[in-house]
Amino acid sequence: MFDELATVPSSADQARLITRLTELESAKAAAAAGQARVAAELDRLRRCAEAAAGVPAAKRGRGLAGEVALARRASPNQGGRHLGFARALVHEMPHTLAALECGALTEWRATLIVRESACLSVEDRRTLDNEMCRDIRALDGLGDARIEAGAKRIAYRLDARAVVDRAAKAVDERTVTIRPAPDTMTYVTALLPVAQGVAVYAALKRSADTTFDDRSRGQVMADILVERVTGRPADQPIPIAVNMTISDETLLAGDTEPAHLHGYGTIPAEIARRMVHDAASVATIRRLYTHPRTGALVAMESRSRCFPKGLAAFIDLRDQTCRTPYCDAPIRHHDHAYPHHKRGPTSAVNGLGECARCNYDKESPGWHVSTHQSNGTHTAAFTTPTGATYRSTAPPPPGRRAKPVTMKRVA
Repeated sequence: MFDELATVPSSADQARLITRLTELESAKAAAAAGQARVAAELDRLRRCAEAAAGVPAAKRGRGLAGEVALARRASPNQGGRHLGFARALVHEMPHTLAALECGALTEWRATLIVRESACLSVEDRRTLDNEMCRDIRALDGLGDARIEAGAKRIAYRLDARAVVDRAAKAVDERTVTIRPAPDTMTYVTALLPVAQGVAVYAALKRSADTTFDDRSRGQVMADILVERVTGRPADQPIPIAVNMTISDETLLAGDTEPAHLHGYGTIPAEIARRMVHDAASVATIRRLYTHPRTGALVAMESRSRCFPKGLAAFIDLRDQTCRTPYCDAPIRHHDHAYPHHKRGPTSAVNGLGECARCNYDKESPGWHVSTHQSNGTHTAAFTTPTGATYRSTAPPPPGRRAKPVTMKRVA
C-alpha cells in the first residue's frame, strides 16, 4: 500500500498527475480520520481498563496523550491536541469526521472547526457540526480563513456567553516565546490581548515612521523593540547570560565546526566567533571538557535530590531541549530517569532535561524510563504502558572527534 502511494504513475501526462495529487490529498485526509478513530478507541479502552482497576476518574487516561504523540512522531503538545481532536470528532461531530474521511476537509480545516466549537456544550457542538458539514458540497472552495470564520459565527450565535467567557480566559494565556528562524535569526513572539497587541505594534510603527535613516521600517521597528525591552541601543552587546557551546578549535583556531546556542540551536562558526567578539567585554568563558575520542562531556554527581546548579547547567548544555523523542520544547525540569525515591542517583547519567509536560507524563502508571552512557553517547529509553519503546540520544557537543590511533608492530 505504501509503495503504491509513493509511486508516480508511469507515462502519466500532466492532467493525470494533477488528478494523482488530488487523490493523494484525499488519502491523507482519510488517514487522518482513521487516526482519529484509532486514538478515540485507544482512549476508550484505556479508560475502561483503568476504571476496572479502580483508578479515580480524574486520573484516568493520564499520559495517553504522550503515547499518542510518540506513536505519531509528534511533540507531546501536539499529542494532546490530536487526542482532543479525536474525541471531539468521533463522539460529538460525525459530519465533520465524514467530511474529513472523504477528503472534503483537510485535517487542519477539521481542526479549525473543532477548535472553534470547543467552548460549546455537547448539544451546541453537534448543532455547529450539522450546520457546517452536513452538506459536504458547501465546503467546496472554502479556505482556512472562511472555515474558521464560519465556525466562529455559528458558535457565537449558539452561545455568545461561552465565546465571550473563553476570550476572557484567554487573557491568562498571554506569554512570550522564542523559536529559531533561518539564517541565524530568531522569532520572539508575544501572545497578547488584542488591544495590547495592536497598541504595541502601533507604537513601534509610529516610532519607525518618524525615524529617517538608511534602515527600512521593519528594521527600525525591530531595533526599537530591542532598545525598549533591554534599555540599551540595539547595536551594543547586552550583558544578559546566554549559553553558547563552542569548541576551542572553532573559537581560537578558525575551525569551521558550528557552535550550539542554548535555546536556539546550531549556529555557523564564523557567526559564533563574531558573537563572542562583539560581547568581549561582557562574555565569560566556562570550560567544558570532552573525551578526545568519544566527545562525552565530563559528568558530575550529587547526593541531593535536587540537581545542583552546576549539574543542572551541565544537563541543559548536554540535552539542549527536552529529551522525550520528537519533543523539542525548552527544558524546564531536571529529572531522575530512575526515580530518586527508588534510590536513583542524582547524576548526569541518570539525569534528564525535560519539559514540564513530559516530566509529568512519565510519572503516570506504566511508564518506564532508563538511561545509559556508552562510547560517549547518552541514551534514554522511554517505554509506554502499551510496551512500545522509543529512544533518544543527546546531541553531540560541537567539535571534531579525534580519530583512534592504530599501533603497528615494526619487525
